[in-house]
Amino acid sequence: MGLGWDETVYVSQVGSHAPAAFFSAPRARGVPLLVAPIASWSSSTALLRVYLAVLSGLGLFVALRVWRGLFPMRVLAVAGALFATLWVTLFYGPQAMPNYWVAIGALACAGCFLRAQADRFDRAALWGVGLSAALMAWMRPTDAVYVTLPLLFLVVCVRRWWRPRLLVALVAGLVAGAGEWVVEAYVSYGGLAQRLSDGSKIQGGLGWNIAVGDQMRSLGGRVLCRPCTGAMPAPPVMLWWFALPVVAVLGAVIAVKARRGVNSLLLLACAATAAFPYLFMIGYAAPRFLLPVYILLAIPAADGLIHLLTAPRGAWRPVAVTLVTLGLAGHLAVQFVVLERTVHGTTVSHQDWADTATELHRLGVKPPCMLTGYEGVPIAFYAGCSSVDTDGHNANTTAGAIVRAGQRIPVGVLIAPGEKPPAYARTWETHRVGHLMVYVAPAVQRGGAT
Repeated sequence: MGLGWDETVYVSQVGSHAPAAFFSAPRARGVPLLVAPIASWSSSTALLRVYLAVLSGLGLFVALRVWRGLFPMRVLAVAGALFATLWVTLFYGPQAMPNYWVAIGALACAGCFLRAQADRFDRAALWGVGLSAALMAWMRPTDAVYVTLPLLFLVVCVRRWWRPRLLVALVAGLVAGAGEWVVEAYVSYGGLAQRLSDGSKIQGGLGWNIAVGDQMRSLGGRVLCRPCTGAMPAPPVMLWWFALPVVAVLGAVIAVKARRGVNSLLLLACAATAAFPYLFMIGYAAPRFLLPVYILLAIPAADGLIHLLTAPRGAWRPVAVTLVTLGLAGHLAVQFVVLERTVHGTTVSHQDWADTATELHRLGVKPPCMLTGYEGVPIAFYAGCSSVDTDGHNANTTAGAIVRAGQRIPVGVLIAPGEKPPAYARTWETHRVGHLMVYVAPAVQRGGAT
């Protein structure tokens, strides 16, 4: 499938295929460290995908294993199957992206929290709380805070939940995971407040913004819905999204009657706080944003489904089994149709970047080189060049610096159809590459294309 835009940014931080891309304020260093065991010595995308697929499967197993004893094994098995067969899980599990790992950390953290609260001498659970909180903060510090808000509230504000060591483990994990991000804020971004402000601007300005409709539009396979316009997906594509919270609430009611209600209610609370910023505070959508929500709802939803299968008696039981089975079969069919369509479209767009990079090499824009302009970040990675911008979210240089670089190394400016090149590049040699126009600096003109 090739690496996506965000993936090229993360992988370039530790790989040798291309210079490190600009690391904007909202990003954290968790993903570069996650991929470093492969990306630091190999440029093979297939090898990286296999590594991440295996790792993501192990992560899901460990996160579910934490809940053994808190829920019946059949509930955990069904929960794992529900989460693992969502198209968004299958699509992002093998990708160098942070949201899946926030989801794994969220599920493990909530489970270890309940274990540590029930047994103050359970050191393994305390370590689990700290490590899973660190994993979330390592990947996305702000997401980690939202996920753990219910845990912090319980351990601080509810007397019978008060466990000093549990609070220390939770806070220490968050601090350890976010520590590098905070230090980097002061070193490279003008301070923590400035980095948070810059991150908010890049995400469109965080504030009250109902993005429920945006998330619904992304369910059809739009990996980034920005701006999020156009028609809604077909009803069968969205049905599971509405059914999941309903069945999860049903499962929580069942759990309360079975005297394990606190477990399900905690999962629902963490899912609600994790979902809040992406449903009500951001002006665009991506399906991966809600992965932590889906995994937290999976266990109570599995509990609810099993109840629907086993509660009816007599002649009603075959009817219930048939209806639930047909519903799940239809759900799986929809998930895999959306997955196949999304993978196909993504593969085509990423191949366009690779083809553009190949053509740039033919024109003489070869490493060491520099690219700027439309889709410059991923195309630069594929071409082995550095990527720069003079404005926008990835601004990291000036027009003068680009002109000076163009006198020493191959520099290309990528222009989208209908757009005009910047003033400094208007006299440069022009080439059409696919649907783009490329303006090549004088250094390449003097050396000649090869």
